[in-house]
Amino acid sequence: MPPDDSLNAVLYRALNALNTLTAQTTDDPLHSCPSSALLILTTYPAALLKLAHSKIHSYPYSEVPTCWRRLYTDASVREAIRVIRGDVDGGKNVERGCLNGINASMNGTEDQDRAGGQKRGSGGGGWGDEKEKEKDWVQEAVRLLDMAVIIAGAPRREEMVEEILGALQNYVEKQELDPGLPRKKRRRGEEDGTFPMTEGKNVPEIRKPIPTVSNMSMASFEKHLKTGSPLVIRDALTHWPALHERPWKSPEYLLKRTFGGRRLIPVEIGRSYTDEGWGQKIVTFREFMDGCLLHGLPDEPDGQAAPSSSIGYLAQHDLFTQIPSLRNDISIPDYCYTDPPPPSPGTPLASKPPTPKLDEPMLNAWFGPAGTVSPLHTDSYHNVLCQVVGKKYVRLYAPTESEKVYPKGVEGGGIDMSNTSEVDVEDVDPVRFPLFEKAEYVECILKAGECLYIPVGWWHYVRSLTVSFSVSFWWN
Repeated sequence: MPPDDSLNAVLYRALNALNTLTAQTTDDPLHSCPSSALLILTTYPAALLKLAHSKIHSYPYSEVPTCWRRLYTDASVREAIRVIRGDVDGGKNVERGCLNGINASMNGTEDQDRAGGQKRGSGGGGWGDEKEKEKDWVQEAVRLLDMAVIIAGAPRREEMVEEILGALQNYVEKQELDPGLPRKKRRRGEEDGTFPMTEGKNVPEIRKPIPTVSNMSMASFEKHLKTGSPLVIRDALTHWPALHERPWKSPEYLLKRTFGGRRLIPVEIGRSYTDEGWGQKIVTFREFMDGCLLHGLPDEPDGQAAPSSSIGYLAQHDLFTQIPSLRNDISIPDYCYTDPPPPSPGTPLASKPPTPKLDEPMLNAWFGPAGTVSPLHTDSYHNVLCQVVGKKYVRLYAPTESEKVYPKGVEGGGIDMSNTSEVDVEDVDPVRFPLFEKAEYVECILKAGECLYIPVGWWHYVRSLTVSFSVSFWWN
């Protein structure tokens, strides 16, 4: 096995991946795809990416046949290996036996530049030219592998994707540490080591505070569960590296963990998913940071945040499966291994079919600038919301207040939106929603290092007051 930070290591990972891709088992759902597609998987993976992408988006995601997600994944991995091989063919110093093995596994076909139709890596040039080409092929390989995870979930290939990405990152980091290369210029906001944390002017006054305790024991928490009420818990996350030696408040650290910001993430564009003009796009972590987090509250007059049209929010994304290195910076709170009560009788969730039992708590990341909003909604799981960076304003309404918060109904396309309120909590129309002002609520400003227990079925509204990074842990 070559050194972990060499290009040969990348090639070995790629060859191992190709051997695995070729040795499909008889129970692989991939075999359910049309035989005509499988026949060209090794030679024209890019064409099959388009086919599988269209198939995946023709179903509700939970109903997508696994064969199409498998096809998208294997086509993505094969195309990524084509990109890597194309650069190596351009003259890198590698072990030819490994490269020949990859070429044989790829059926000897030539990798073509997707934009111009020329062989990748052809021609000479100085060191600067090589570095520019390296940026291109590395980013394209990362894009393909990340899309396999984001679009298809990379079934049966999660470890394979992570191994290739890890080898690529080790190789690139070695190149960037070369003393003969110029140091990369840092963006504004990276120099002082932390995100800008200036609060805007719209910080609510807390009038109905949620009860707060410090470092609550498991026995005390289990007793509290029976009350069915929210609770802020301090000092329960002091052992998390994300708060100390591996700080998520550091842009430089997060960029390092995301392959220099090359990793792709799905971002919501707009203040809230209920707003008109809201949308989603997939961007690099670097683009998200530069465009949404480091544009700089400190440099703008009066601490004004960016307009809603430019607000990006990494919301409810399983970032820690996609990037396991970040998962190692946190741990699941022990509170999530308790046996919580079901929804209270007579409440909206109690009348619905029971939510399937989770084997393990479900983790989601919530990362964005000041002004991002999760509109008033309810979830079918108990939740411990942990604040790692910045502050959030949170307001909660009990399930018994459901009639007064005006739940939505079934919308176009048969989408059930009954877990989301029609009311904009901080801009209420009293004519349309006369009962809302009578609804009882509790509230808090959740700070870094604190966690908030949200019982199942409780309506909650969340707004970031600063750059904010939170992790939710759902369990039932």
